[in-house]
Amino acid sequence: MEYEIPQGIDDPPQVLLWNLNELAPIVLGLVIGMITGNAMLLTAGGLIITHIYRRAGARSPDGHIIHLMYWLGVPLRKTVTLPNTFVRIFVP
Repeated sequence: MEYEIPQGIDDPPQVLLWNLNELAPIVLGLVIGMITGNAMLLTAGGLIITHIYRRAGARSPDGHIIHLMYWLGVPLRKTVTLPNTFVRIFVP
């Protein structure tokens, strides 16, 4: 039996030139564009979003987007260990 050996243990799977998280805006733009009749326009928008996401990811450390989402108050998961994001001052 032949097995595929991954090059990086934590690398996300790739499709052609993009990781799956970079390919999602392109595919989403294409699907919504096919439904609305603006496939070229929304696919181009997905390519632009992917380009911006890739450039931002190259300049930022790993996990920057998750930290930004937490800071903005986007609920990532329901836990009791994380404090409310809108509380900026903690008094002992």
